[in-house]
Amino acid sequence: MQASKAFHHFHIPVMGLAFTIDTPIKVAHFGISSVVSIIQDNLIEKMRKHYYQKIGETYTAIEVGEEDYRAKRITDYLNLMNRIVQHQVEKVRESDFGNESDIDTYFAMLPDDSPLKKTYSQMKELPQGDEKAVLQSALRKEVQAGSIDVNIMTKLDKTARNSNGDEIQDGSDAVTALRGYAKSDLVNSTVVLSAGMNPRLFAYMEKLDAFDTDESGEFRKKIAIKVSDYRSALIQGKMLAKRGLWVSEYRIESGLNCGGHAFATDGFLIGTILEEFKNKRSELQSELFEIYKTALEAKGRAVRTQPEFLVTMQGGIGTYEENKLLSQYYEVNSAGWGTPFLLVPEATTVDEPTLKSLALAQVKDVKLSHNSPLGIRFHYLKGTTAEQEKLQRILDGKPGSPCTEKYLVSNTEFGEEPVCTASRSYQKKKLAALENENLEPEDYKLQKQRVLDKECLCVGLSNAAVLKHDLEPFKNRMAANVCPGPNIAYFSKIVSLKTMVDHIYGRANIIQGVRPHMFLKELSLYVDYWKELVEDRKKHLDKRHQRYVEKFRNNLCDGITYYRGLSDRLQEEFSDMTSTMNNKLDEFEAVLNQWLDIKPAQ
Repeated sequence: MQASKAFHHFHIPVMGLAFTIDTPIKVAHFGISSVVSIIQDNLIEKMRKHYYQKIGETYTAIEVGEEDYRAKRITDYLNLMNRIVQHQVEKVRESDFGNESDIDTYFAMLPDDSPLKKTYSQMKELPQGDEKAVLQSALRKEVQAGSIDVNIMTKLDKTARNSNGDEIQDGSDAVTALRGYAKSDLVNSTVVLSAGMNPRLFAYMEKLDAFDTDESGEFRKKIAIKVSDYRSALIQGKMLAKRGLWVSEYRIESGLNCGGHAFATDGFLIGTILEEFKNKRSELQSELFEIYKTALEAKGRAVRTQPEFLVTMQGGIGTYEENKLLSQYYEVNSAGWGTPFLLVPEATTVDEPTLKSLALAQVKDVKLSHNSPLGIRFHYLKGTTAEQEKLQRILDGKPGSPCTEKYLVSNTEFGEEPVCTASRSYQKKKLAALENENLEPEDYKLQKQRVLDKECLCVGLSNAAVLKHDLEPFKNRMAANVCPGPNIAYFSKIVSLKTMVDHIYGRANIIQGVRPHMFLKELSLYVDYWKELVEDRKKHLDKRHQRYVEKFRNNLCDGITYYRGLSDRLQEEFSDMTSTMNNKLDEFEAVLNQWLDIKPAQ
């Protein structure tokens, strides 16, 4: 199956474990690309059973304990989705034009500047006859699926061991997920690697031929890396190029204005990061190609053509103007619209209680929490059923969760065997240890709260699909949590797929009330984050921390200066780049100046 020629200017990035687990089946036949998380193979096995039964095919379980069962589950689920999407695309092609059929929806949702959209509009105006039939036939041939892409969070790479306790070669979580993807029959598809570098994963990837070019010099399976800034792209791009692996996409994500895990930069704002990518794109291309070419030649492989790469961006995008700014000024190839799609049941998988909570969410309901067992800051919607369950356990004197999935085991504080910090066993031991440390009351209260904050994500972020599709639960655990970006506070309507796409392309507006520009929203999040760093000076009296806090502030001030210049240059072309933006920048700068005295206490 050939994938879409990127007819759309946006894509749906990965969200949680369940929220985009079957999004390709919902949107790919309309030419929209999306990303599936493939790390949670137990959820994938449940989804295999669901969709085999739904399409009337025989389901055969791939049991835990079978050789390479994780990879086999992933491969088969991706192949199953691919078959379903191929069948859907054929039905779209065969449907009749008129009466808002699927083929009409396909072309009606395209951006207005699309040549195909213009041809479609021209066809609609023609009377029945040969000319109309010719255009309809030509349009049918252009119907192609959006790509089915996958995400692997590289940090989730627990080592697998056999019954004797010996490590299973190439059996870790991330490696087996990659193998499952590599063996699938997806083509023109991309694996998105997030959460930084994983040398073990990169080394295994080098062994595979799935990421080589074919006879025509094209990649059938491509590599994308999610990055927070240009430096990260350069370092990881070089690391992979030295192994003869080409990165086909650099997926820039806002450090703080995003859903899920948040990886803050050192105060570098998304606008300045995008500007650097724009200015250094050719330089990055040339530098990486020389390394890639040398590596391939050392392997005895010829380089037919110099491959290119895409630059995409995601995190906090919410309006047509912002989408246009990314594509026209920053020359971004595609924008990732994530959080708003949580309110589109035709595109994502969200259980009803969580869907209602998302629609009602206000700014105060989304917090940059300490809930993730990985110890990384995590955007979290308060009031979920999982949070209620967690709080009830604490009240009952039984904090922590049963650890059944074990994808986030990483802590070895109480033994060599890694455990999850959200688990009941860890929290019991950690709370007891804190009792014996003779901490100051305030410090004890804070550290205790950090322990109790931790929440099971393996099950919580999977249960939306369990509830929505009535799947077999994980050990009778039915509570769900969700990790939207702060952007959810400005979207309060549950809408159709077409309505959301119309909003993206400026043909509709579903935002109610006042919403800050995505640049200003991210800046406000960084200023709040910096205030936390300033408060931490009370505990960190060393000069190193002091220098970091000052560096962070200086980078924020540089970003504010950059945004002022950008606003002055672009306010005629982009209506939301106005004097109002400059006024808000003045306010943020005043806050940074007000908190300027950050010398450590003596």
